[in-house]
Amino acid sequence: MNIIIALLPAIGWGIMPWIVNKVPASKPSNQILGVGLGATLVGIIVTIAKQPATSLPVFLISLLSGAFWTIGQIGQFISFTKIGVSKTMPISTGLQLVGNTLIGALIFSEWHSQNDFLFGSIALLVIIVGVILTAYTEKDADESKKATKKDFLFLILTTVGYLVYSAFPKTISANAESMFLPQTLGILLGAIIYLLFSKQQVAFKQKASYLDIFAGIAFGIAAYTYIISAQLNGVTNAFIYGQLSVIISTLGGMTLLGEKQEGKELLTTLAGLALIVVGAVL
Repeated sequence: MNIIIALLPAIGWGIMPWIVNKVPASKPSNQILGVGLGATLVGIIVTIAKQPATSLPVFLISLLSGAFWTIGQIGQFISFTKIGVSKTMPISTGLQLVGNTLIGALIFSEWHSQNDFLFGSIALLVIIVGVILTAYTEKDADESKKATKKDFLFLILTTVGYLVYSAFPKTISANAESMFLPQTLGILLGAIIYLLFSKQQVAFKQKASYLDIFAGIAFGIAAYTYIISAQLNGVTNAFIYGQLSVIISTLGGMTLLGEKQEGKELLTTLAGLALIVVGAVL
């Protein structure tokens, strides 16, 4: 049973890109609203069932961290339209792993021994090489799906949202379940703010936004089962299993979404994926 719980986050996070890309006429604006609504729905159900205690500081910090997550997710959704799921996901995951590792080491002093510094540095190098490999595109490939420096920079900048989402909860001492609903509310709030400031309020009236709720439910289930997995299997094991989501989403992009890769490009993508997962394990 523990292994099933450990794999649920990877499955939920891995299939989320499939769902939003299979919804007819779904744009990033629809996707971020749908995910916000779906995740909040899961958050409400979990809170009603578990009734975790919370406080105003915990609620506000969790709300803010969820809003920052929206920045990272919008970056992914926009990148899906530019370079595809199978390119976006490994690059984005690798950037998150590098960023979270550096934040943990430099800000939260999570590297204590020489071995921590040694293996941590090796892991960073392995992940960076993996990201470079997954970004490789054949010269004769479709120009519209090549990962350019501009695309890479865009992912780096929006990944900051994910990093803040991960880092903020470390600044307080609170039960993960007590942070779950305010984080999902923060995701929905961030989505609404994005739609208002980008003048895409039409998304509130579009059918695609509400079909994308299923992607939000997948995310919400994945996020909550990650909390359970951390309790049952330990934080390290839960994290490692969670990284398998990048394999699911990337391979799904190549097959279910028709993002064709061949020859050297396919080999480098698969090799890069393997290195990113190995770096996560290290």
